[in-house]
Amino acid sequence: MQIGQPAGTAQPGGASANASPQVASLRIFVFALFFTFGGITSLNDVIIPKLKDLFTLSYAQAMLVQSAFFAAYFIVSLPAAAIVQRIGYMRTAVVGLLTMTAGCLLFIPASSSGMFITFLLALFVLAAGITIVQVVANPLISMLGAPATASSRLTFAQAFNSLGTTVFPYVGAILILGSLARVDQSTLSADALAAYRAAESQVVVHTYLGLAVALAIVAFLVWTNRKKLVEHPHPESTMLGAFDLLKQPRFAFGTLCIFLYVGAEVAVGSVIVNYLMQHDVLGLGAEAAGKHVPLYWGGAMVGRFLGAYVLRICSPGKVLAGAGAIAALLLLVSATTHGAASGWALLAIGLVNSIMFPTIFTLASEGLGERAAEGSGLICVAIVGGAIVPLITGYAADAAGLRLALAVPALCYLVILAFGWYARRPLQRD
Repeated sequence: MQIGQPAGTAQPGGASANASPQVASLRIFVFALFFTFGGITSLNDVIIPKLKDLFTLSYAQAMLVQSAFFAAYFIVSLPAAAIVQRIGYMRTAVVGLLTMTAGCLLFIPASSSGMFITFLLALFVLAAGITIVQVVANPLISMLGAPATASSRLTFAQAFNSLGTTVFPYVGAILILGSLARVDQSTLSADALAAYRAAESQVVVHTYLGLAVALAIVAFLVWTNRKKLVEHPHPESTMLGAFDLLKQPRFAFGTLCIFLYVGAEVAVGSVIVNYLMQHDVLGLGAEAAGKHVPLYWGGAMVGRFLGAYVLRICSPGKVLAGAGAIAALLLLVSATTHGAASGWALLAIGLVNSIMFPTIFTLASEGLGERAAEGSGLICVAIVGGAIVPLITGYAADAAGLRLALAVPALCYLVILAFGWYARRPLQRD
């Protein structure tokens, strides 16, 4: 395994308080990585309606776009950690960026084929690259500074992730959804339909080709700066050896909370439009309700910039416990009230979500030392909660209605509250 240390730093696995200019420049690169993979991931929300229209898919079929992404986290996270062990953080970041570039380029043959499954393959490869970059970025930003402020730094970096999720969908909507198809595909012959799909998908191809060029440039810049992080070799472990970390109660509890947090965040985000359309909430039309969704994600962005400061002066565990309590309370308010209070309480959850992922990650990873890459890989596997908790919430909504279904994410937040309180003090090791 390998552990990174910025050149000129004074402590293992991190930087001193008076970090060198090299460390500062590396932070800028990591912030750029967060912005990039967050933004590209959020383009799924734009490409889904395009592909749904293009291939006349059902909603369940269109959601396979998200399934491809979550499958990548589940399959690629631990191999990504093994790559870090072998070649180090900076070189692995380059591997991830080039894999993302390859995924973008695969949209060319996908368009030519006129088949939905080839788009899913391209999205999976793109997501595999994003997974590799995320496995690198989370522990790397934690070690680029004093351990005491790791939660603050990761929260600040996650704010750039949220900035990407705010900017990319807006631009992507203009480029990809400028005009959805107006052709009745049922009237086309098989050959005409294939030609039509290939032509219409070109707008998607052009967008991802532009991203491929940008990603290749970023990969080149990271490669030229790879020596700024001094990495020391350590004995390698097997890929499945990461599961030994689950024997550590704090890490295991934190990994569970990542599963629950991502699941709760995605579940709430997935029901916002339908929830705000209810007559006893805001009674909005579909378009108007959809325009409120950026407020949920924008709240996370604002909260992360603010949270980066709060986490420097308050115990991260106590802040996390407070955020979990507020999120559960907001869900209770939303479920038991009507009108504006019900709708805005649900949207406000984005603000308290803001600090959860980075704080859970750093609290769970505290004390892992040279096993930080393995821990990051295992934690990224837990992101698969985003595929499972929303499904449970959906079944609950079908059985008991959307209001009572909010109990599912509420329970997730209560477990996160418990973890925050459990990890409120610095980890003591023998």
